[in-house]
Amino acid sequence: MYIKRNIGWGLILRYAWKNLIIFTVYATLIFYIYHYLGMDFINIPFQPLSIIGIAVAFYIGFKNSQSYDRFWEARKIWGGIVNYSRTWAIQVISFVETNDEKLNHEIHTKLIYRHIAWINALRVQLRQPKSWAIKENRAVESLFDKHGERNPSCNAAIGLIPNEEFSDLEKRVNPATHLVKNQALDLKAYKIKDYIDGFQEDQLQSCLEEFYNLQGMCERIKNTPFPRQYGYFSKIFTWIFVLLLPFGLLDVFEDNSITNVDGIENMYMFLMIPFSVLISWIFTTMEIIGDNSEDPFEGRINDVPMTALCKTIEIDLRDILDEENLPENEKPKDNILY
Repeated sequence: MYIKRNIGWGLILRYAWKNLIIFTVYATLIFYIYHYLGMDFINIPFQPLSIIGIAVAFYIGFKNSQSYDRFWEARKIWGGIVNYSRTWAIQVISFVETNDEKLNHEIHTKLIYRHIAWINALRVQLRQPKSWAIKENRAVESLFDKHGERNPSCNAAIGLIPNEEFSDLEKRVNPATHLVKNQALDLKAYKIKDYIDGFQEDQLQSCLEEFYNLQGMCERIKNTPFPRQYGYFSKIFTWIFVLLLPFGLLDVFEDNSITNVDGIENMYMFLMIPFSVLISWIFTTMEIIGDNSEDPFEGRINDVPMTALCKTIEIDLRDILDEENLPENEKPKDNILY
């Protein structure tokens, strides 16, 4: 998630440089063919082009709205994970009680650390790439690659759960699911040993049920691609408009030519090139913004900062355990919080 108030032009150009070059070369070529080779027949009326532009703008607006809804739903889900994680921790330390203080601390630590393992395992699973995930140009991909946060190795639970449990976890298709299952099995054992009563077990199991619900919501977004009829045709319609745009601007500035100004003739018509590039860049940027919000768990610039949220949860839960030497909050890298 980008956290700086204003997006720097260096980052903007990482996304836009290739398109800007294409638009400039294309508009200049059309301008040259029309004005210097005398092919006047290639110009088209601007009025129908403006109607196409309005239609494309509405289509992109709808796509971007739905894409943002996916991001915001994902962020609300992780907000729920943060809240229920704290609830889980305070219920564990207040419900699970034995006659041995040392044993109490061991059980509390085990249940809370396994939960920290769960949030990190879920984060890792959600960041695994899908075939439909967006592919950026090399300049953008290199920015994420150097941070190594998009698809980290699945070792998030090391040091948080016993070695034998981790060995079993490595064989599982969905490690996060089995971590919650192991929590439930431990609660059942503690109920048999009278460490918790029936009501307390029910409260703790309800919290685990909510974790499953939140995990399922994340997986629903992750495993359901944005409807391609919107994502794909939005790109097609945008590029149709962009490719037609220079033809519609050919005679717009020519009608207002400035002549005999300090010996420079007909310079006004050259504005067709920068205006064509500017309008094309605006439309393609709006379309790219929607693409970058479709999949909010990929670890990209506009995605949910799951690494930072996991660190926040870990700090809170370890603080609830009255531990010292707590880890620091996750720091942004190049103004991006992962």
